[in-house]
Amino acid sequence: MPDPVPAVLPANPAALGLVGFGLTTVLLSLVNAGVLPEGGEPVVVPLALAYGGLIQIIAGLFEFRVANTFGMTAFLSYGAFWWWFAFLLIFAHTGVIDISKAGPTVGVALLLWGVLTLYLWISTFRMARIIFLIFLTLWPTFLLLALGAITGQHGLTQLGGWLGLVCGALAMFGSFAIVTNAAWGRAVIPMGAPILR
Repeated sequence: MPDPVPAVLPANPAALGLVGFGLTTVLLSLVNAGVLPEGGEPVVVPLALAYGGLIQIIAGLFEFRVANTFGMTAFLSYGAFWWWFAFLLIFAHTGVIDISKAGPTVGVALLLWGVLTLYLWISTFRMARIIFLIFLTLWPTFLLLALGAITGQHGLTQLGGWLGLVCGALAMFGSFAIVTNAAWGRAVIPMGAPILR
C-alpha cells in the first residue's frame, strides 16, 4: 500500500489569468480611449502574445487540471483572443494578409467575441462579485469596439476603450485579491458575494 500523500491545495490559476488579461486590456484600452497615442498600439502586440495570450493559455490549462470548466473556457478563449489580435496586426502590417477590403469583418469578429463574453457572463451570477463585474463590463466593451469598427465612428471605439479600462482594472483587482488572500490565508481583500447564491 502506498504511503499517504498529504493533501495540498493547488494554487489558484485565476490569479495569473486575471492579471494577464487585465494588464494587457488596460494598455490597449488606454490606446483605444485616446489617452495613449494610436501609434502606441504596436507596443501592445508583444504584450498580447506573451502576457495576455500565453499566460492566459497557461492559466486555462491549469484550470482544466483543477476541473474548473468556466475558468478553462474563459482563459483559453481570451488567451486565444490576444493571439488573434496580435497576429492580425503583425500579418496585416507585414503584408502576410491584406485586410484593406475586409470592410466590417474585424468589427463582426469583435461582435462575436462579445457574444461569447455575454454567454460566459451568465455563469458569473453564481461566482464572486468581482468576476461578475469583470464580465459585466467586458461584453459591452466588445460591443462598443465592434460597433466602432463596423460604423467607423471613432467615438464608439473611445467609449469602448474607457469601459475596457474599467474592465481591465477590475481584472487586476481580482488577481490582487486572490494573491493577497492566499498569502494571508484568509479573506483580506473582499471579492464580493455572488449575485445568485
